[in-house]
Amino acid sequence: MVSLGCARTIGNLSIVAALSILLGACSSFHLGGTPAPSAPPEQAAEPALPSSIRAEELVGKWGLASYQNPADQARTEAQAKAQCKQPYVIGAGSHGGVIMHLADQATPQELELKGSRSGKNYIGPAGPPGGPDDRVVLSFDGRVLVTRFVDPDAGNRYGNMVYVRCSPGEPAQRHHSAARR
Repeated sequence: MVSLGCARTIGNLSIVAALSILLGACSSFHLGGTPAPSAPPEQAAEPALPSSIRAEELVGKWGLASYQNPADQARTEAQAKAQCKQPYVIGAGSHGGVIMHLADQATPQELELKGSRSGKNYIGPAGPPGGPDDRVVLSFDGRVLVTRFVDPDAGNRYGNMVYVRCSPGEPAQRHHSAARR
């Protein structure tokens, strides 16, 4: 014969075992009907807003250099200016964007200028601002453009990219000026 205390223990163990089986089979629910925690929901993609930088402002010839350490920015701007002998050309796209390279791509393509709610500007392929192939514009004053790729790996490899606008060629300018007189 089973004592009353032993019967309670067996009953309680049976209930715990049954609950364990149910919870294991239904791992998406907790007691109380609350869903189990899952991966954090993806943030809704932010729609692109108009950029405060126009494509026409970027089209042209640029000296290009990069830096990792912010203390090197002024020196890097001078190095970029020296690269105007072999400039990086940002072209006008046929759909209102600019023709530039993406990280690790040999062929340039048309990229969009995208604004964001945070006030940041991005340059990248079609899609929401701040996408993995975008570069964020860190600063732009019309003469110097500083960008960094959003993708952490590309950002670390390429650093902060400094584009310094190249002056128009002097001989061509003098020739045009002389022709106008």
